[in-house]
Amino acid sequence: MTSKTLRLSDGSTVRVLEAGAGEPLLLIHGVGLRAEAWAPQMRLEAHVFAVDMPGHGDSTPLPAGARLPDYVAWAAQVIEALGVGPMNVAGHSMGSLIAGGLAIERPDLVKRVALLSGVHRRTPEARAAVLGRAAEITAGAGSIEAPLARWFTEDQADIRARVARWLQSVSQTGYAMAYRAFAEGDTVYADRISEIACPTLVLTADGDANSTPAMTYAMAGMVQHGQAVVIQGHRHMVNLTAPRAVSDALRAWLAEEVRR
Repeated sequence: MTSKTLRLSDGSTVRVLEAGAGEPLLLIHGVGLRAEAWAPQMRLEAHVFAVDMPGHGDSTPLPAGARLPDYVAWAAQVIEALGVGPMNVAGHSMGSLIAGGLAIERPDLVKRVALLSGVHRRTPEARAAVLGRAAEITAGAGSIEAPLARWFTEDQADIRARVARWLQSVSQTGYAMAYRAFAEGDTVYADRISEIACPTLVLTADGDANSTPAMTYAMAGMVQHGQAVVIQGHRHMVNLTAPRAVSDALRAWLAEEVRR
């Protein structure tokens, strides 16, 4: 696995972890994390590119006030700069919102799309809660203990500690802006999901209180070629806590025939 810096058309830069050979696969992590959050999936039988999201790790932040469509436009720039499109694109949490938006806005760049731990039309109560957390983070009052408690069970201390280090080191400006986009992003493309025509994997864990199985089944049922996978006994960081099950689901997705 190698690390490199990719320069985009607007002059900004993106840190990329690259590994493997085969079909190109772009991996986009969630809010507060970094490319290393995809470590188990870097071993997939593909030419894998895991990126630091804007304002995370060593990637240039987006301009102030960026919202989900701006992150989608950024992802399109990444694929164009890599020069290997169309690509398979998988995103986790906020990354899944970006991946889904990309499949809608730029289908020419997306061969297959995988939405892991994604959100779709939160309930009014859940929406109020996540917007409240976004306001706290913007004010510098957010605690990492709350998300860690939602994401992990007590027997996952080692992985939890690794993720805690990423949350502690992330730029607070980049984190706050991405979280605001994530908090508002569950409805941005909700009415257009049926436009996704490529093979689509929608995956979550049964213990994920925010990216619920109900959301997963709803999204998979709306796309033209969707498959829902719900992994039992895990929570939000399922790609790290159940790496074999997630990687197996991604392998099956990568093997799906693409008709254009």
